[in-house]
Amino acid sequence: MSTAVRKLCTLSKDLYLRSRPSAPLLRRLYCEERPATFEKSINQVTLLGRVGIEPQLRGTDANPVVVFTLATNSNYRYETGEVQQKTQWHRISVFKPFLRNSVHQYTRKGSRVLVQGRLIYGEITDAKGATHVTSTVVADDVIFLSQGARTANAEEDTLAEAEFQ
Repeated sequence: MSTAVRKLCTLSKDLYLRSRPSAPLLRRLYCEERPATFEKSINQVTLLGRVGIEPQLRGTDANPVVVFTLATNSNYRYETGEVQQKTQWHRISVFKPFLRNSVHQYTRKGSRVLVQGRLIYGEITDAKGATHVTSTVVADDVIFLSQGARTANAEEDTLAEAEFQ
């Protein structure tokens, strides 16, 4: 694997002070090659919702993963006062060993969870040879807010959220 290299050119203060105003400035540059530094970037996702399917253990013995779907809702209020809810489905993958085992053991369809992680994209090719882009949230943390299927209290929470928005 090759390491990225960046050519770094600087003008020394001493050369700058001694240079003639009419001299080309580029001749006074000191250049060297250094390994490129990687700049900071952020890929962070936080989702709060309900588990759509029972978490499934997939992958190989060497690289196991737990996969489940998470539903999040957005509520819209029209001028007529009608509230409509739109559901988005997210694919969640859990690779961290302790977290993976906890999610597989304690999370059920309908559980309310908070997922923090990062978004990754991939491609799959179907039987007809067409390529499709996929997105997955790789979980760094899953916080269990409730267990199992929805209860009457959970439905009241959803109604309260709709009123709030």
